[in-house]
Amino acid sequence: MPEGKIIKALSGFYYVLDGEQTIQCRGRGLFRKNKVNPLVGDYVVYQAENPAEGYILEIKERKNELVRPPIANVDQAILVFSAVEPDFSSNLLDRFLVLIEDNEIEPVICISKMDIVPDSKRPGLEEYVKDYAAMGYPILTTSSVTTDGTLLLMPYLQNKTSVFAGQSGVGKSSLLNAINPELGLKTNDISSHLGRGKHTTRHVELIHIGAGLVADTPGFSSLEFLEIEAERLSYCFPDIYKTGEKCKFRGCLHDKEPKCAVKKAVETSEIRPYRYEHYLQFLEEIKERKPRY
Repeated sequence: MPEGKIIKALSGFYYVLDGEQTIQCRGRGLFRKNKVNPLVGDYVVYQAENPAEGYILEIKERKNELVRPPIANVDQAILVFSAVEPDFSSNLLDRFLVLIEDNEIEPVICISKMDIVPDSKRPGLEEYVKDYAAMGYPILTTSSVTTDGTLLLMPYLQNKTSVFAGQSGVGKSSLLNAINPELGLKTNDISSHLGRGKHTTRHVELIHIGAGLVADTPGFSSLEFLEIEAERLSYCFPDIYKTGEKCKFRGCLHDKEPKCAVKKAVETSEIRPYRYEHYLQFLEEIKERKPRY
């Protein structure tokens, strides 16, 4: 039986890439019965008499899976955050990083709209860039208008399946268009009335950029920590996890325990205070989360 990879899901059809051809398929009823739905990014077994009439017979085991947006087998996430309009938020970035780290997806941070940053905001932004680079995160500064920095993304995209993620209005589609103008992805500006971006991407689709596949998605519609346990949160903060290995007590949550190496590192700014504040905030959210039955 032939095999391929789902690169688009739309109106009940799944478009399976097999070599140079794309087969339009439907899912078999057994997936609904087993409560397993095909996702963009899935490797599947299918049968088809012609390119317009195929059926997915089997979904191969996934290495990871995101729910919102619905996509599977992602190698890395390009986290796009605008410098301004909307203003850069380290809290929101850390929230995205935790969700990505928990799914064992490699993150790449991309700060967009650098062409319109006022001089008064540049020093603070540059400090954040230094901080996250020191934590070991790849971080790029870009402009879709001047195309500065956009080509630096290309090496990260080669031979990988990447998802572009970030709040609406930060310029994800504009950035992809700057990398490859032939894409012609629909974009929209910030709503002056609402003060936030308008969603322009309506479905998940993998598109070819160079030798890689990139997902332009409607964005993350949920940023809650529904699957992360309190004991695992520090794993999603590499700077805190590394320092936490020196804690006196095994299983230290780094909030109320005595002789905590993390709290000591915060006092000396070895760990940036805002990172620790975000960690405590997320830890409290997880602790207050209602149990699911």
